[in-house]
Amino acid sequence: MHSPAPWDFLPHRYPFLVLDRIIAREPGQSATALMRTTAGTRGCSPLLLLEAMAQLGGIAAADDANGGGILAAVDHADFHGTVEAGNSLTVSVTVVKSFGPLHLVAGEVTADGRPAASATITLKVGTPR
Repeated sequence: MHSPAPWDFLPHRYPFLVLDRIIAREPGQSATALMRTTAGTRGCSPLLLLEAMAQLGGIAAADDANGGGILAAVDHADFHGTVEAGNSLTVSVTVVKSFGPLHLVAGEVTADGRPAASATITLKVGTPR
């Protein structure tokens, strides 16, 4: 059995899929993924760090692949320094509470082991109707 890939869960594709590899997933509870910034770029904007947490939050909250989802709200976002080109990023999320299709998710991003960002976000996970 292969490890699931981010594209197994999300409709996003390059350049909007920012996660490279899922390294851990407990459905409905938590997930961890890797993300690399490309050498030769100007690093990674804070918005992409939030997007990475949202994408991984949807993967953590989903029951199975191809669930779809919508970022509904961002609360308490903090950014710590800058992410440089070539940094290896680890994105981690924990599902704090779930109310049907709505999920409160706490996330953090580290860049080469240093804190880069943290946020609490609300997601709706499931196929939009």
